[in-house]
Amino acid sequence: MTTARIIASSILAAGDVLTAAVRKPESMSDLTERYGERLVVEKLDVTVTGDIAPVVARAQARRPVDIVVNNAGGGVIGATEEMSDADIEEQIALNLMAPVHITRAFIPAMRERRSGRIIQISSASGQGSLPTSSMYHAAKWGLEGFSECLRQELEPFDVFVTLIEPGGVRSSFGGNLKFASAIAAYRDTPAGAMRSLFESAGDELYTLDPQKIAQAIFEIATSERPPVRVTLGGDAYEVVQNAWQSRLAFLQSQEQLARSVAFDD
Repeated sequence: MTTARIIASSILAAGDVLTAAVRKPESMSDLTERYGERLVVEKLDVTVTGDIAPVVARAQARRPVDIVVNNAGGGVIGATEEMSDADIEEQIALNLMAPVHITRAFIPAMRERRSGRIIQISSASGQGSLPTSSMYHAAKWGLEGFSECLRQELEPFDVFVTLIEPGGVRSSFGGNLKFASAIAAYRDTPAGAMRSLFESAGDELYTLDPQKIAQAIFEIATSERPPVRVTLGGDAYEVVQNAWQSRLAFLQSQEQLARSVAFDD
């Protein structure tokens, strides 16, 4: 089961109204039967940019949209050289450009109404990095930078942008990973070892409960002043902590060099 579907169930169970934009509307048929008019399902491939605005317009025409959750995502595993142009373009389109375009489509109405929440499902991969995931990292790091800037732009209008950085969630994400065509030269390198780990990974790599993740996201999205970012999962916490500590130590080791390049007074 996808995390997105569980989030949708949590929203509907709380009595709210939801527009769900999904690639396969039939995957939501049981929820449609259960919740009737409170759930509207729109068919949308978020990588087709031209299809986003009409879906957003229809959602906003039905009623003001208070919360947007950008959850679509997917990964391609492989060393950067192993990835095809199509692999690279797909990763950037799905994990970065789709949430950028969807977010921008909702901003005017939220800004004018001076109210709104935009929840970006990022990843611990938006802070750390691993070989074989360069394009996923590029997209998630890009989403983090975009969302941090946007938070500063929209906060004066009481529109809050929040990044969610989960670790390994036990959902359909892992099973849907794609693998780039392997190049033998990488077999005995860190990239090769990481590829083997993902190829054989089971539940031990995905230890986070999607129900708890969905509940946490719901509570954050409906809070009075959501934070800029939230890390979810002990694994994610360690990735983010190690990344920040490593960068800080490296930065401090270069302080003298950093301060040496200004004009002499």
